[in-house]
Amino acid sequence: MSSLGPYLRELRQRRGLSLEELSRATRVASSCLEALETENLDVLPAPVFVKGFIRAYCQALDVTPDEALALYHQRPGAPPAPPVRAVVERRGGGESRSRGTVLVSFVLLVVLGLALFAVTLALQSGREGGDRLAGQAGAPAEPPPVPPDSLEPVPAESVLAPPPARVPEIRPSAPEPSRPSEATPSRSVTPPGPEFAAVLGPVVSPYRLVARVSEPTWVRVRMADGRATEETIPAGEVREWVSNAPFVLTVGNAGGVTLELNGRPLPPLGARGAVISRLVIPPAGR
Repeated sequence: MSSLGPYLRELRQRRGLSLEELSRATRVASSCLEALETENLDVLPAPVFVKGFIRAYCQALDVTPDEALALYHQRPGAPPAPPVRAVVERRGGGESRSRGTVLVSFVLLVVLGLALFAVTLALQSGREGGDRLAGQAGAPAEPPPVPPDSLEPVPAESVLAPPPARVPEIRPSAPEPSRPSEATPSRSVTPPGPEFAAVLGPVVSPYRLVARVSEPTWVRVRMADGRATEETIPAGEVREWVSNAPFVLTVGNAGGVTLELNGRPLPPLGARGAVISRLVIPPAGR
């Protein structure tokens, strides 16, 4: 196999699975899986997340991820894989080393099984908790002003929403023009509909943005001064950011998150698995 994308696609087609079925099995957005198969890695998050996607892809197909990870490291322009240290065995120590390897492998399998079980329970309980949070209405309270560079997530339970206010127009910023020399494969990008901008009006800072997550979603929040924070938020959790300057959002699963600005719910961002890029909230100059 010469490259990562054809290798993964052949594995999936050999099992007779579609991208949507594999997305449900791995809990990774189908757009991210498609980016792996088309080797459009620039649209994916940091390399540590890409490696996690590759492992989940292979494990869902009952295939060891070693060959896929090796192809990922061998792609053009990729940083070299960490060097493997040579190990010299002492005479007569082969049998004890073999037993140690078996023991370590068994322990790792047990730990991995427990971790997968814990993650499954957390996702199920997180979804139930998200439904309960969505039905609760908190009493609004005015928070103290926060400087623009403050972008640390605040637990939703410790900060309440302000009184309802007129909300400004929200629309995604103009996408950067693609370079002609680069061939860009199709990518599931769903901008917010017209109703997303029509519901808003003037608003004053500080801006309080709340994200309620119903499915695991990768979210990146960037400020005008370049400071940014990003993470994959588990289902059922809530994140909140406060700033005097507009937010710029990139969302990896539009259907898995709902937003509120200054206590007012915003319209849905898009369908499950859709990617939203460079969404400005509120728009600059409002």
